Amino acid sequence: MRIHLLAVGERMPAWVVEAYREYAGRLPGECSLHLKEIPANRRGRNADLARIAEAEGARMLDAIPKDCQVVALDERGRTFSTAELSKCLDDWMHAGRDVALLVGGPEGLTAACRARADLVWSLSPLTFPHPLVRVIVAEQIYRAWSLLRGHPYHRE
Repeated sequence: MRIHLLAVGERMPAWVVEAYREYAGRLPGECSLHLKEIPANRRGRNADLARIAEAEGARMLDAIPKDCQVVALDERGRTFSTAELSKCLDDWMHAGRDVALLVGGPEGLTAACRARADLVWSLSPLTFPHPLVRVIVAEQIYRAWSLLRGHPYHRE
């Protein structure tokens, strides 16, 4: 199974790129994580942020690979314990479909992106900077996989 992490924004700080690669690189082929960056619109002083978010959301929806289960990351979504996320990951791996995880830009995901999702996942009631979400998602996917495989990374 391939997990496609579709995230708004390019040219992330080196620490974000390095941390994301560290966790994504630990995952095996049976559960590989692939980042697809969605170009962000320029945000000037008088920018129409709603219009910008709609344009970014449309590009994100267009980038979803065919026949993927879609998971939107949004603060209004469902939270998971590590064990619950591990169970979700196991279900995804046995479903025979790839998964697309949607991560919005500074304005978050549009209603259209949330509506397209099969599941809306909240990492926390806290608000995280969108570059950091890439790292958190990669680490949590790796942690969930390690729990499934009895790997010592996750200790209960």
